[in-house]
Amino acid sequence: MGRKSTKGKEKRLQRKEENLLLAAAQKVVDEANAQEDPLASFPAFRKFEKNGISVVLDCKRVTELDQNTINWIFETEKKHMKELYEKCSWGWNDKTKLEEMTDSAAWYLLARTTQGQNVAFSHFRFDLDYGTEVLYCYEIQLEECVRRKGLGKFMLQLLELIGFTARMKKIVLTVLKHNPGAVAFFRALKYELDETSPVDTLYEDYPYEILCKPNKKLFDKA
Repeated sequence: MGRKSTKGKEKRLQRKEENLLLAAAQKVVDEANAQEDPLASFPAFRKFEKNGISVVLDCKRVTELDQNTINWIFETEKKHMKELYEKCSWGWNDKTKLEEMTDSAAWYLLARTTQGQNVAFSHFRFDLDYGTEVLYCYEIQLEECVRRKGLGKFMLQLLELIGFTARMKKIVLTVLKHNPGAVAFFRALKYELDETSPVDTLYEDYPYEILCKPNKKLFDKA
């Protein structure tokens, strides 16, 4: 009986510790989501001028976006990704995708020309992923006119700056395996396979993989 009692106490203590860690992680995420403007501390990064393009960047909650911008975001996503979705088990559904992209938890990093034309966006969220504080990049899409000019790299690095400054432990993203351009882009920027990425089996092949970049400063302290 004594041995069982000891084991039970150890389990209770372990659960208590796990709950405390989870509560602490949730607090970090809540604080990140409470920001008015994640770019406020980085005014120098609100402009990108390189390779013949000049854009201004803003970071806003989806609830702060006007309907025209939301329409452009969705139509751009559909134009670039519908065919890729339909080539795998995910499939494409307008209603489901729009609901995901306009969920109240969504944040958007937006790039516009100095004339006010939308040319790029990233949908991201501050969230808990398997109990870990992460900035999850759901999408990053650029119009053809600004591709291969360094803007995509700049925006992803800006997400890293936003996420790591907010004490997120990782930047996480999902990429379709049959989108080799996107896979190469993320790999070139040092994104590696995340421990949560599913592994193909004899019974199921997954069309995607999960990549991540850890916040080395936080992990070095751990």
